[in-house]
Amino acid sequence: MSSLPGYHAVQRRSFKGKKRCQGGHIPTLPRRPDALVKEEQLSLRKMQLEDYLKNILKRSMYRCHPATLEFLEVSQISFIQDLGPKGIEGIILKKSGGNTFPVCYWCGSNSVCYRWSKRWLVVKDSFVLYMRPEDGLVGTVILYDKGFHIKIGTQETGVRHGVTIENLCRALTIKCSTYRQARWWGHSILEFAQRYGEVFLKENRHGSFAPVRENTATKWFVNAAGYFNAIADALEGAKEEIFITGWWISPEIFLKRPVVDGNTWRLDYVLKRKAEQGVKICILLYKEVEVVLGLNSEYTKKTLMGLHPNIRVIRHPDHVPSTALLWAHHEKTVVIDQSVAFLGGIDLAYGRWDDSRHRLTDVGSVRRSPQPSPILSPSLARQSTAIIEEEEEETEDQDVGHGARDRSRDQYRGEGWCRAARSDHTEHRREEGSSGPALQGCRLPRTETEGDCSCCSEGASESKQCSTRSSLSSRMAPQREWQNKSPSFHSSESGSFRTHYSLPLPHETGSLRSHVSHNELFGEARFWHGKDYCNFILKDWVKLNKPFDDFIDRYKTPRMPWHDIGVAVQGKAARDIARHFIQRWNFTKLVKKRSGAMCYPFLLPKSLSAPLELPADMSKHTQANVQVLRSVCQWSIGSKVHEESIHLAYVSAIQNSKHFVYVENQFFISCADKTIHNSIGDTLTERILRAYREKKKYRVYVVMPLLPGFEGDISSGGGQAIKAIMYFNYRTMCRGEHSIIERLKCVMSDCWINYISFCGLRTHADLDGRLVTELIYVHSKLMIVDDRTVIIGSANINDRSMLGKRDSEMAVVVEDSELQDSVMDGEMYQAGRFARSLREECFRLVLGLLDDLSVDVSDPISDRFYKEIWMVTAAKNASVYDKVFRCLPTDAVLNYKILREYVSRPCLATEDPVLAYEELKKVRGFLVQFPFYFLSEENLFPSFNSKEGIMPIELWT
Repeated sequence: MSSLPGYHAVQRRSFKGKKRCQGGHIPTLPRRPDALVKEEQLSLRKMQLEDYLKNILKRSMYRCHPATLEFLEVSQISFIQDLGPKGIEGIILKKSGGNTFPVCYWCGSNSVCYRWSKRWLVVKDSFVLYMRPEDGLVGTVILYDKGFHIKIGTQETGVRHGVTIENLCRALTIKCSTYRQARWWGHSILEFAQRYGEVFLKENRHGSFAPVRENTATKWFVNAAGYFNAIADALEGAKEEIFITGWWISPEIFLKRPVVDGNTWRLDYVLKRKAEQGVKICILLYKEVEVVLGLNSEYTKKTLMGLHPNIRVIRHPDHVPSTALLWAHHEKTVVIDQSVAFLGGIDLAYGRWDDSRHRLTDVGSVRRSPQPSPILSPSLARQSTAIIEEEEEETEDQDVGHGARDRSRDQYRGEGWCRAARSDHTEHRREEGSSGPALQGCRLPRTETEGDCSCCSEGASESKQCSTRSSLSSRMAPQREWQNKSPSFHSSESGSFRTHYSLPLPHETGSLRSHVSHNELFGEARFWHGKDYCNFILKDWVKLNKPFDDFIDRYKTPRMPWHDIGVAVQGKAARDIARHFIQRWNFTKLVKKRSGAMCYPFLLPKSLSAPLELPADMSKHTQANVQVLRSVCQWSIGSKVHEESIHLAYVSAIQNSKHFVYVENQFFISCADKTIHNSIGDTLTERILRAYREKKKYRVYVVMPLLPGFEGDISSGGGQAIKAIMYFNYRTMCRGEHSIIERLKCVMSDCWINYISFCGLRTHADLDGRLVTELIYVHSKLMIVDDRTVIIGSANINDRSMLGKRDSEMAVVVEDSELQDSVMDGEMYQAGRFARSLREECFRLVLGLLDDLSVDVSDPISDRFYKEIWMVTAAKNASVYDKVFRCLPTDAVLNYKILREYVSRPCLATEDPVLAYEELKKVRGFLVQFPFYFLSEENLFPSFNSKEGIMPIELWT
């Protein structure tokens, strides 16, 4: 063995005479060859060598020297606990190229133009990487997957004494000096991977990249109020890294509402705060086709990257050189420290925040005056003790026909660990109302009714509300005064919102969200600021670079409520979601090397054996078996084999269902033929037919939007995009020989109604003295099966989301391991805690039973519930809305001629507001029957002389 390079001899001699202060001398290596040493002296020689190495490693100059690292086969990442046990390491010669896409821009071939580079190879328990020896810069990361394998020899690699390390996304070829060395490298890497990374190498259920993770802490969220709240707390607790993916991200959205803490919980402020604390933040954004979608992802990227250098944003795909012109990155995930992950259908974007009340307006009513700090200015503080409370009462849902809802339930529901700040919705505000673009509201008659006001002081543990009650009509006059005094919001260069002047705050702060800081908020405490207040069917978003400028008049136009589902998982399942993000990030970094993304770091997945940083509050989670699913392919993640595990999981869950299936989804485009390829609709049909033949009770619940979420005036038939989606939705449900209902009718005539139900959601309220209505936009991607299995994610029921070769998607399938006593068709049944609680929450929300526990929803397939509660409620609500508002869509309109006549007639709300008000008292919840016959005599497929008509059909399906 030789000592370190000779040019360090001078440095070594400089340590002589400094033994005491340097911790001992560096011994010289024995000069006598081992062959001349007696056997009894070998043990002494071993001790001398050990002493030599120990003294070398005590000095950083030698310890970090490349020659020392190479001799010891260690690197900068060898002993990082989060990356797992130390693997095989060493200097190799690697061949350039190896991607699944051409990287040579001259010839487009990796086999013609290549070079050899000296690199340091590292083998870990879930990946292989190489880096530059001189500075440790990571050059690429190859993750273990089911396609991971090793090739050895000239015949297989095309290189003399070569070894090829290959997975589904990339191949790395290295050159060795001898065939023996090549065999050693190849067999050592494969043996290590099979020993420590076996879980990633095998084929998993549904063809997923991830296995089933048992005993995973899991929590569901109904609507974005609790989801955003939990994300805010998780982001605030991040210590190392934050990963975010989104179809759309709005930097200025508020995660906790109402906004009483200034900008503390605004997304961009939270991310900047964490970046300043040293947390690395990586964000993957969908890069839209700007002429089609107005997401302005460029503004989002510039805004976020301008906050701090620790925030990195990549947009993908670049549509010009890519074949992915029609497809999108549709997944929505947030991963904290690779230990906690959030996903579902909820983007961190405008219009998504909502709660169980599904309010229709937000004109603002909570106001606060400047309160000088007693510490800074005691005299001013004494002068400002007078606080004025303006009589701004809220209009309860019961005032327009809804039963009162428990405001404490407006926060997120279900079992979970993230402590959410209570967003008490008992603050002084005006209840929202809404109308569709074609619907005219009516002004209610004014009568004078005195309200009683009761004020409660704050308790030690919980703030109590101060509420003022009065009738609907008695609040019309004060509102005009408030409109004149209301400050307007303006965008500033810094992105903060400001008001022209400040207004008084109600004395009782306990009615606000409990997390009120000492920083005073000037202006209104609204739920939806600026662009966040939207009705996208009436008008799509514009001027997103001015986030706090309203683009619709909230005093005349109601917002469109947003119904959605999210989920959070911990532990190994969160690691799987982080692994997916890392794979996408590293792939995108390579394909965008010309756009500067190469300066971004490669990301490394944490080991499954590494300790998990879990949230402190673990009191209310649910333990379940969780598997991460996805839809990915070559364009989206670089994989040679596409993955459609979400689609296969849906089909498998339906096929294996025994009692019921509950679906909430933004689209319902299925039933395979020449244009549609996903088989979810076919599987549902076959399962219903099997139940009919076996004479067994079986139910299918489908909840979806009454209209597609595209801009267009439905009173004139809707825009071409709306009609295109309506065409394929109706084709799946009830129109044509391939539709579910028509196929069922062929076998069981009208008995199909006992097996499947299609519904939408609608609500109503008063807006400036007018009764108005609006559909609730169902954006969920949820399926619950037999109260034991749940699929939640970003995937719609259509080919775009399900086939894997189109949009990229993420989802999880949750299978309960904690069972509890329940009822199924009147008999005892063991239901899953996670699935049952989520299903009952969804049922109670849409049926208006959140406060009425006297109605039993535990048995989802009993005749009493299905026929007497679910079907009757949906039919009654739809009938009342048609009678009062003549709303669209409706079964009364079969063609465009009838449509024109229908919208030209005044509705009951216009002719007799008092009677309309009484009729609306019959409405319960939000559930309405889906109108099967709306425009059934018209061909809704876009005309070929329109731009939508000349688009490929795959764009809509």
